[in-house]
Amino acid sequence: MSILAWIVVGIIAGWLARMAIPGAGPAGLLGDLVLGVVGAIVGGWVFNAFGYPGATGVNIGSIIVAFVGAVGVLWLMRLFTGRRNPRVA
Repeated sequence: MSILAWIVVGIIAGWLARMAIPGAGPAGLLGDLVLGVVGAIVGGWVFNAFGYPGATGVNIGSIIVAFVGAVGVLWLMRLFTGRRNPRVA
C-alpha cells in the first residue's frame, strides 16, 4: 500500500476512533489524526501477525483494520498521558 493511502486510511480511522472514544486527545484533533495513521500501521501489523490481511488499500476492510489499530493506540495514549474528560464520571 502506498504512503498516501496509509495516510488517507489513517486519517479516516483516526477521526472514527476520536468519535468512538470520548474525551479530548493528547494533542487535539490533529494529534488524534496522527495517532490514526500510527494506528493504521499498528492495526495492519497486528492483523498480519494473526494471519489476516492488513490494510490493503483505500477500502472498507482497510479502514476497519486501521480503526481497530487507531482505537487501541488512542486508548493507550489516553491511558498513559492521564488526560481525563471532566464531563465523564
